[in-house]
Amino acid sequence: MSWYDLLTAVAGTGPLEWAAFATGLACVVLAAVGTIWNFPVAIVSCALYVLVFHRAQLYSDRNLQFVFIAMSVYGWYEWLRGGQAHTALVVTHSTLREWLWLTLAGACYTGGFGYYLANHTDAALPYLDSLTTAISLMAQYLMTRKRLENWLLWILVDIIYVPMYWVKSLHATSGLYLLYLGIAAFGYWEWRRLMRQAQAAPAFDTATPPTR
Repeated sequence: MSWYDLLTAVAGTGPLEWAAFATGLACVVLAAVGTIWNFPVAIVSCALYVLVFHRAQLYSDRNLQFVFIAMSVYGWYEWLRGGQAHTALVVTHSTLREWLWLTLAGACYTGGFGYYLANHTDAALPYLDSLTTAISLMAQYLMTRKRLENWLLWILVDIIYVPMYWVKSLHATSGLYLLYLGIAAFGYWEWRRLMRQAQAAPAFDTATPPTR
């Protein structure tokens, strides 16, 4: 594809997809720097993408947006009150138990919903669509709990999403997920810094004698 073809394709993107693009980009940037305002922006972006993905016959991704809206509400509360003694959450590592049940649930969703889409709908990419949905749900759950490894899952799924959306002629969204890939890498680096900072804070407070 030439640069002319690329620019022509992007120029043909509709206003609805551009609005979803802009709010989606803002949401991920806000999440990467660790601000709770990513959740209300995410709710708006997901509502717009419900319409975008329905038109593109990506039904699993469409349904995923409803789940993301619910999880954004949950994450909003958790980041505010989900820590010890109902304090704000800090960044931590995922537990082995979380990985086990999330992997099992993701595999069941991919196989089960992929089969349903392949045999009962006109879905374009039933199993790949279901796989990316499963990984996204796993990543979103870990994000609501402020687990560092959510960014590793976002990196993985973004690598799949970029060519998938391009093939479906969602060129702006494909470009958005390319940006997401870079932001996810930054988010992992930034959250790791925040986690180390939170872990070091108690030791610092203990080592420093109180002032009178």
